Amino acid sequence: MGGLQMRASKLLLQITIYYLVIGLALFIALKLWPDLRGYLPLGGVEQLITDPAKNPLHASEAARSTHVANLGQSIFWLVVAIIAAILVSLPVSWVYMTVRGGHEYDQSLVNTIIVLPMVVTGIVIIVQNSLALAFSLAGIAGAVRFRNSLKSSGDALFILLAVGTGLSAGIGAIELAGVISIAFNYCFAMLWITEYGERAGMKRFLADYDGIDQAAPPEPDKKK
Repeated sequence: MGGLQMRASKLLLQITIYYLVIGLALFIALKLWPDLRGYLPLGGVEQLITDPAKNPLHASEAARSTHVANLGQSIFWLVVAIIAAILVSLPVSWVYMTVRGGHEYDQSLVNTIIVLPMVVTGIVIIVQNSLALAFSLAGIAGAVRFRNSLKSSGDALFILLAVGTGLSAGIGAIELAGVISIAFNYCFAMLWITEYGERAGMKRFLADYDGIDQAAPPEPDKKK
């Protein structure tokens, strides 16, 4: 029990310090160089909130920066968007590695949580404002066969978060990705600590926290 409490305290402290450091670094950078904001993938959420009725197939100001006007600046914008997507996803992987336990822990999902936002960011930038490219991408994705299914429906939440983070970065709304990541991580951490929804004979998704495991035993592997 004491060890699990230390793990929980370490997780909460780790993600809190991480977000504070990232937020403080961004705040200082924008204070020292105010014009830098025009070259960063920031502010896209303002467009989404203030003008939600805008046709998504038309050019969106959300994915544009006011000062990006040449190849070098565009590459800088893209690199920052991809790095930001990875940085926002990193603490999500910490939460998964801490709260998920047992034989259903999936290392490939940890890697997916970090890499998928980067891939989605690039895809969004490629297909935005192009219906033809979007349909082409859908056809390519439909042709790919995923041989490994998720071990739990709860794991799909981490995949959805990774996709949402990549979408946010791709449209220039890193602040949205940050807010989603913070809310997601603290919510999952508190669900784990409070063992919300636990009852006897249940199918466990989160690792046992209080040391009193009331979950049903895992089903035998039928593939053998």
